[in-house]
Amino acid sequence: MFRTALQLARIATAAVTGTVAGVVSGTVTALTGGTDDRDRLAPDPADVFNPDEVPTDEEISASCASYAKSADQARAAERNKRAAKKLIGRLPAGLYGGRWLVERVVSTRQSPDIDSIRATYKRLGLGPVPMKEVAASLRVTDIAPVEIPAPAEMTAPMFTDADMDVAA
Repeated sequence: MFRTALQLARIATAAVTGTVAGVVSGTVTALTGGTDDRDRLAPDPADVFNPDEVPTDEEISASCASYAKSADQARAAERNKRAAKKLIGRLPAGLYGGRWLVERVVSTRQSPDIDSIRATYKRLGLGPVPMKEVAASLRVTDIAPVEIPAPAEMTAPMFTDADMDVAA
């Protein structure tokens, strides 16, 4: 029995788009009742629309399409940025091409040293370090049916008589 309609939609989408790994992992997760972090749904925030405030389907579809397109563009931009950084990151600081100043600046951002915190907790016998989950991510998935084109008509036979080895 499938745990959620969303899992069924993901499996169907994966099946239609041909991602076998998605079909297998989704089916196994759904059928076994196992949990997959991708399937953990967070509760709605407090500021969601009331039933009488919900925009029209057209407005929602347009916003979802815009969001999905923007997310794809952002992922592409991140890939391009990482690729460019491979070369730029190895350059010594300086001016290049008469206009590109490459330099490294100290960050003002800080993050806790989790290894040091764990060692302190262990030394003091406080148990595991308490952790909290990060904010939920908004994920928009287009689960519209996908049409699969029919295979192209064969214009020539696959085998000729010369290809066949018939023992007479």
